[in-house]
Amino acid sequence: MGRTFAKPVVKMSDEEYCPPRFPPQLEYYQIYRGNSTAGDLLAAFELLQIGPAGKSDLPPIDGPTDMDRGPILPVPLGIRPVLSKYRVEILFWGLRDLKRVNLSQVDRPRVDIECAGRGVQSSLIQNYKKNPNFSTLVKWFEVDLPENELLHPPLNIRVVDCRAFGRYTLVGSHAVNSLRKFIYRPPDKKTPHWSTAAKLMNAYMTLANGGPYSHPTGEIVVNMEPEVPIKKMETMVKLEANSDAVVKVDVTEEEKEKKKKKKKGNAEEVEDEEPDESMLDWWSKYFASIETMKILRQQEAAAAEAEEKEEMDTSEMRLEDSPMKGSKAQGKTKDKVKLSKEDKKKKQQQPQPDAPEKKSKQKIDEMKVYPKELETEFDNFEDWLHTFNLLRGKIGDDDDNSADEDRIVGRFKGSLCVYKVPLPDDITKEAGYDPTFGMFQGIPNNDPINVLVRVYIVRATDLHPADINGKADPYVAIKLGKTDIKDKENYISKQLNPVFGKSFDIEATFPMESMLTVAIYDWDLVGSDDLIGETKIDLENRYYSKHRATCGISWNYALHGYNMWRDPQKPTQILSKLCKEGKIDGPHYGPGGRVKVTNRVFTGTTEVEDENGQKKQTDEHLALTVLHHWEEIPRVGCKLVPEHVETRPLLNPDKPGIEQGRLELWVDMFPMDMPAPGPAIDISPRKPKKYELRVIIWNTDEVVLEDDDYFTGEKSSDIFVRGWLKGQQEDKQDTDVHYHSLTGEGNFNWRYIFPFDYLAAEEKIVISKKESMFSWDETEYKIPARLTLQVWDADHFSADDFLGGIELDLNRFPRGAKTAKQCSMEMGTGEIEVPLISIFKQKRVKGWWPFLARNENDEMEMTGKVEAELHLLTAEEAEKCPAGLARNEPDPLEKPNRPDTSFIWFLNPLKSIRYFIWHTYRWLLLKILLLVLLLLMIGLFLYSMPGYLVKKLLGA
Repeated sequence: MGRTFAKPVVKMSDEEYCPPRFPPQLEYYQIYRGNSTAGDLLAAFELLQIGPAGKSDLPPIDGPTDMDRGPILPVPLGIRPVLSKYRVEILFWGLRDLKRVNLSQVDRPRVDIECAGRGVQSSLIQNYKKNPNFSTLVKWFEVDLPENELLHPPLNIRVVDCRAFGRYTLVGSHAVNSLRKFIYRPPDKKTPHWSTAAKLMNAYMTLANGGPYSHPTGEIVVNMEPEVPIKKMETMVKLEANSDAVVKVDVTEEEKEKKKKKKKGNAEEVEDEEPDESMLDWWSKYFASIETMKILRQQEAAAAEAEEKEEMDTSEMRLEDSPMKGSKAQGKTKDKVKLSKEDKKKKQQQPQPDAPEKKSKQKIDEMKVYPKELETEFDNFEDWLHTFNLLRGKIGDDDDNSADEDRIVGRFKGSLCVYKVPLPDDITKEAGYDPTFGMFQGIPNNDPINVLVRVYIVRATDLHPADINGKADPYVAIKLGKTDIKDKENYISKQLNPVFGKSFDIEATFPMESMLTVAIYDWDLVGSDDLIGETKIDLENRYYSKHRATCGISWNYALHGYNMWRDPQKPTQILSKLCKEGKIDGPHYGPGGRVKVTNRVFTGTTEVEDENGQKKQTDEHLALTVLHHWEEIPRVGCKLVPEHVETRPLLNPDKPGIEQGRLELWVDMFPMDMPAPGPAIDISPRKPKKYELRVIIWNTDEVVLEDDDYFTGEKSSDIFVRGWLKGQQEDKQDTDVHYHSLTGEGNFNWRYIFPFDYLAAEEKIVISKKESMFSWDETEYKIPARLTLQVWDADHFSADDFLGGIELDLNRFPRGAKTAKQCSMEMGTGEIEVPLISIFKQKRVKGWWPFLARNENDEMEMTGKVEAELHLLTAEEAEKCPAGLARNEPDPLEKPNRPDTSFIWFLNPLKSIRYFIWHTYRWLLLKILLLVLLLLMIGLFLYSMPGYLVKKLLGA
C-alpha cells in the first residue's frame, strides 16, 4: 500500500509525563508509494526512556486489559479524540458524463456515501440517458465524529451501475478528504452585532456633526447618487440581520472637488468633448472597460510595489537596529515598525487615483471585463451545488497527480452538509422550513428544463501558431449536446489575435445538454482542420447558482441606445423574484426615490429617458440599485453577476497543461418557459471607415545645406519632401525638387492624397494585403495612424541624402506653430508642453513643424522646418469635393514663386553661366575684358606703328 516516516516525541526518564508535550497529539502522516501519495495515517508516536525503576515509571494505559482483545491496546484518553454526534445530509442532484464500464454503457447508476463506517445510498436512476438526475434529492445519516475538525475522516463517494440479477459494477469513486467547508455552524448569539458598532457611530456623529446618525425607524439607508462611479463603491460593510445601523454611501468632498476640476478641464480642452451617443456602440463600452481594467492593474501593481518597498525598508531598519542593546534601542525599533504600519494603513485609506480624465469625462457606461474565468471569480458557482470528479483505476507508483485527469470517468453533482445534532430551534421553526430538505431549503426542482443559450464570442488573443508561416487561420466551433456549429466559412486569415464578434443561439435541455465546448480551429485548404484549443463551461452550475449567472446585470437601466437593457426580466421583476425566493420582506417602493428591502432602505433616481428624449417615472433604477448591493442584504444576500466579458484559457488535449491562447466571451441563458429575450446584441467587428487625408506641403525653411557648389564652393541643397502613412511605405509620395536652395528655404505648393481605412474605437488604420504572391487571400493588419514627413537632398548621380523627418500621430500630435520663428525642436521631442490635437476632431490644421535627425554624437538636432496643411475628409466628402495630386486638376494649387536660381544646371547651360558665373564673377570678367581690349589696342598700336612711321617719313 505504501510507507511513511514519523518522528516520535521523546521523553527522557528525568522528564515528567505532563502537558503540553505529553501525551502527544494526533497528526496526519502522508503515506507514499513510490513518488505518488497513497493515503494518510492518523497517529501519534512517543518514545519513552525506561528509567532505573523499570517499566513502572511509564505512564499507565487506560482501558480494558482482558485477554480477549489480544495484543491490541486501546488509545489513551489523553490522545483519543472526543467524539460528538453529527448528522451528514447529502444532496443527490445527478450524474454527468459517465464513461463506459467494460465496453458497456452505464444505464442504472446509484451513488453510495460512506463516512466512518456509516453511510447512505441514493435513489436509483432508472434511465441514465433519459434523465441523469435523482428523483429523491436529500438523504441523511448520523455518525460520531471527532470534535476537532482536523481529525475528521474522509467521506467516500462511490458510483455503481446496477445490472441484471442483482449485480453491480463500480463506475468510479471520489474521496472528500476535508469536511471543513461543508460543516454548518449556527450563528453565535454571543458575538457582538453591528448594532453595537452603529450605536458607537451614532455617538461619534452626534459629537462630530451635532446630528444623529441612526435612522429613527432603525432601517439601513444606502444612498446611491447616480453620478457616483461604481468603482468607488468598493468598501462593503457586512451587516447582521437584526442590526439597527444606518449606512450612507455618498461622495466625499475631495471627490466632489476632483469632479469640479475635471469639469473645468473639460471646458478648456477640445479633444475631451462628450461623445454623441448615437455614435457609440457595444465596442465603445468594451474598450472603455478595457482601459479601466488596465488602469486598475497599474494601480494594483504600483500599490504592491510600494508595499514591497516599504517592507524592505522596515526589514532594513530592523537589521540596522538589531546589534543595539538596551531598552532605548529596542524602543526605537518598535517605534519605527509601528510608524511604518501606521503609514501603510494611511496609504490604504487614501483614495486611489481616478481613471484618466478622458474616459471619465466621456461618460461611457462600462461593464466588467474579467481577465480570467467567471468560475474563478464566483467560487466555481458552487454556492450550493458542488461537482465531484469520479476516478477509476490505480495510479502508477511513479505517476504524479496530473495523471488524475486521465482517470476521470464522470462527475457527481450534489452537496454535503455536516452539523451537530440537534439543530437550534430557531432554524427548525423558521417560516417555510421543510424537514424533507433539511438544511437544503429552497433548492429548485431538478426536472429537465429547456433553455435558450446565447453565446457571444468577442475575440481571441495570443493563439498558438498552427501554420508554417507562424500564423493561423482561426474560426469558432461550438458544441452543446447534439448541436455542433462550425463557423468555417468565416475564418480569419493569418491572425493570432482575431476579433470574431459573433453570437450563436442554441436551444438546450438541462441536464442532458449542459456542458458547452467552445473550440478554436485552424482552417486548412488541404486536409483536416487542426484544433488550436478549446474551453469547456458547465452551464448547469451557472444556471442554478444564487449569483444569477444567467444574464449579467448592467450598471444602468436604459430603454434605447448602446446600453439598452437586454434581460427579458426588468430589474423590478428580478428583485421581486429574489425577495420571494429568499423569503424576505420587500421590495416596498416609497416616495422620494426610496425602496425598502427587509430593514435596508436604498435611494436613487426614479426617471428614465426614452427614445424621444422624454423622461418617465420608473422604479427600475431603484431596483437596480438594490441588485448592485444585493450582497449587503442579510441572510440571503450574495454578489450577483454583473454585465461582463470573461477571459478563458484555451487548452489542447494533446498538449495538456499548456495554454494555447485566450478567448474572450460571455454566455446568456434564458428559460424557454419565460418571455422570449430580445434580439442578440450586435457585437460584429466594426468595419473601418474610409477617409482621405490631404496634406499640402507649402514651404520649408532653415533646411541644412549639404552640397558644395562646383563653381563657387557655396553651400546649397536640392530640397524635396517625402510623405506617407505608416504601413503604406510603398505608397509614399514626393514633392518636386527645389534646386539650389542657398538659405534652406523651399517652396512647393504640393498636395499629397492618402486614402485609408480607419477604426476609430481602436485608433488604428486597417490595411489588407497579400503577404506574398503565393498567398491564398489577404491578411488584415492594424497599425497606428501616423503620418511621416521627411526632407531629402536630391543628388543626380548618387543616392539622395536624408536630412530629417517627423512622425505625427494623427490622434494626438503637437499643434503647429504659426510662424517659422515660433517652431522649435522641442515641439518634436516633447520636452515642452504643447497642446495636442487630433486630426479626426480638428479636421483641418495648418502650421510649422520641425524636421529632426540624429547627429554624429547620436543627439537629436533640428535639420529644418516645414509648413504643411492637413485636411481630413470622409470618403463621401472627398467624392463631393475632389482634389488633384501635386498641382493638378481639380482644385489645382498655384506654382511656387521660386528664385531664379532654382533649376537643373546641365539642362540649362546658358542659365548656369548667367547665374553661377556672371552673378559671381561679373566685375572680374569686366576687368578682364577691359584689360584684354586694352592689350589688343596696345598690340595693334605696336603692330601698326612701324609701318605708319615709315610711311610718314617717306611721305607716302
